[in-house]
Amino acid sequence: MATATTKRWWQRLGGTKLPDDEESLSPQKVLAAFRGLPRVIKLVWGVSAPMTITLGVLYVAQGFVPVATAYITKLVIDAVANGFIHHGGGNIIRAVVWLVIAQFALQILSSLLQTVSNIVQQLLQEKSSYQIQLMVMEKANTLDLSFFENSQFYDKLQQAQQEAASRPAGMISQTFSLGRTLVTFISMAALLFSLTWWVAVLALLSPVPAFIANVRYGWWGFQIMRRQSPLRREMQYYNTLLTTDTYNKEIKLFTSGTFFMDLYRKLVTQFYTQARQLIVPRYLMSFALGAITVVANGAIYLYVALQAAAGRLSLGGLSFYTQAALSLGTSFQGLLSGISDTYENNLFVNTLFDFMAYQPKIVSPANGRKPEGAGLEIEFRHVSFTYPGREASGSALKDISFTIHAGEAVALVGRNGAGKTTIVKLLTRLYDPDEGEILVNGYNIKEYDLDALRGQIGVIFQDYVTYFMTASRNIGIGRIEAVNDTARITASATKSGANSVIAKLPENYDTMLGKWFDKGQQLSGGEWQKIALARAFMRDAQLLILDEPTSSLDPQAEYDVFSRFRELTLGKSAIFISHRFSTVRLANRIIVLENGGVLEEGTHAELLALGGRYAELFSLQAEAYR
Repeated sequence: MATATTKRWWQRLGGTKLPDDEESLSPQKVLAAFRGLPRVIKLVWGVSAPMTITLGVLYVAQGFVPVATAYITKLVIDAVANGFIHHGGGNIIRAVVWLVIAQFALQILSSLLQTVSNIVQQLLQEKSSYQIQLMVMEKANTLDLSFFENSQFYDKLQQAQQEAASRPAGMISQTFSLGRTLVTFISMAALLFSLTWWVAVLALLSPVPAFIANVRYGWWGFQIMRRQSPLRREMQYYNTLLTTDTYNKEIKLFTSGTFFMDLYRKLVTQFYTQARQLIVPRYLMSFALGAITVVANGAIYLYVALQAAAGRLSLGGLSFYTQAALSLGTSFQGLLSGISDTYENNLFVNTLFDFMAYQPKIVSPANGRKPEGAGLEIEFRHVSFTYPGREASGSALKDISFTIHAGEAVALVGRNGAGKTTIVKLLTRLYDPDEGEILVNGYNIKEYDLDALRGQIGVIFQDYVTYFMTASRNIGIGRIEAVNDTARITASATKSGANSVIAKLPENYDTMLGKWFDKGQQLSGGEWQKIALARAFMRDAQLLILDEPTSSLDPQAEYDVFSRFRELTLGKSAIFISHRFSTVRLANRIIVLENGGVLEEGTHAELLALGGRYAELFSLQAEAYR
């Protein structure tokens, strides 16, 4: 249960509700956080086992340095004191010289161990960070489209990318550092217990309050980060609006830049206020509780000094046990701080494992079928579908049934929101229907291997991607295995009309497109669309789908593209979506959608003769051209 003090602190830090069952800090949750440490070790071990082992050995070796340093210091002081008593002597001088040399050699060794461990740690940090970013990208590539339409998913994604990627290697270093500190701690504890038990106990207990405070503040910091993720994404969005060419011209024309900067400033002020309310008390409390350790160390030092003054310890013993007491307190404080830091980092790293735990629902079956034949026979049988999270707004498709025969070109017509693009998303298995089934060549679409199915479907959506790559790659990624096939790329560009666009570029197909990178060339909307269409032709698929990708072209240019598209897809299945009826009439058959259902179906002539919705829409558009 969350304590009243915890809740008050959380409210001061800008938190909203603090659920007892989820947000409260407890010893059980601290232990639970550490149970994730083996996963982190396995993760970093997989990045580089040799560097992980090397780092561990280096840290443990450093743990013996403080004990050896304190002992050699004791021998030096005792040797010097003995020289005073016996008025020098060759043996004493030689002993002092060799002890001092040993002390310097130990310091050089310690410095070398620290330097090498820093090198290994930094390299491991860089390598693991890149590897984890790649893991996140690979996982994102396997997930369903529905994940990318969920704001909570983006929170997890941002946390995994920004926080978790840099922390695993740091946690491994902290773990090995704990091992180093533990070696020093055990050695010094044994020495102090040989002097007197209560000195050791006092040195052990004094850092405990600071440890408890650090764990508590670490937990608060994690809760703040988690709640701020949506706002951080909002900040990043405003930053993108003001620093990306896509939005720049409109923002300038509407003079909205100051408005977005003001929104950004409000969020920055909110973040800074919350950070200040956490940072200031955290470090002041750390100072106050650290004073307890200083007082305890002072008491220990006084006790050891009195023992030396009473003749129970030599001068070297005074130095030795004083260093041991200080080192024991420091080591124990280091252990507690390491545990606190490991706990805090593990909270952040768990967001990575939470993200990696996402599993796609749309997957390939074992030994899935592969589409065969020229053209695909498509059948929708009583298909209904509602987008996740949009249940209140109703179904996108309602009990819809129709067939597209192999080699047939079908146009989908309807108002915005009628369900045209949803049909395309279901057909490409970006989503699965809630009810009914989709058949491809007589088999349920779920029986097909995903890659094989999508490899035989070429789609260009209205919101197609403009890749900031060379013109050649922009087209070539339409079929990855042929991304360097110059002849195929050129042929695809010729089919779409993109070849005339590319011919005007400074380096033709090797020209970088877009303005983000050096020597990049920006294209007009119509030119980008021809590049995107070339990608579809590059696919050379059994089913080609154009979902309003030519909306930026003038009517004549669009008609020419679809006419060429129709010629090039003879013998193959084709679906195209357009609001221009001069284009739609090129289809063998037209399906009119209304409110997620099939309202009318037939050829252009048949639908005009029917005098229904299609005829009405055709007349309205024709009237606009008179």
